[in-house]
Amino acid sequence: MRRLQGFVIAAVLAGALPSIASAQQPAPQEFNFEDGESVSGNLMRPDGEVIDVPRTGRRPSLIRIRESFIPEMLRSAENL
Repeated sequence: MRRLQGFVIAAVLAGALPSIASAQQPAPQEFNFEDGESVSGNLMRPDGEVIDVPRTGRRPSLIRIRESFIPEMLRSAENL
């Protein structure tokens, strides 16, 4: 009985897989407007208040440039 159930499930999946694989992506829409046509619309925003937070100045960079980089490179080249 289990073998029959497995066979039926495999047959159903085998029939469904090609249709799933052949599903196409939707084509992008393109709108062409002639000269002189005006496009108008409304600005849609979510309900609620918009909160503007003032920035508190620039923060210092967390990246520190090593001043000993060039001498270290020269020392490593000497050992070649």
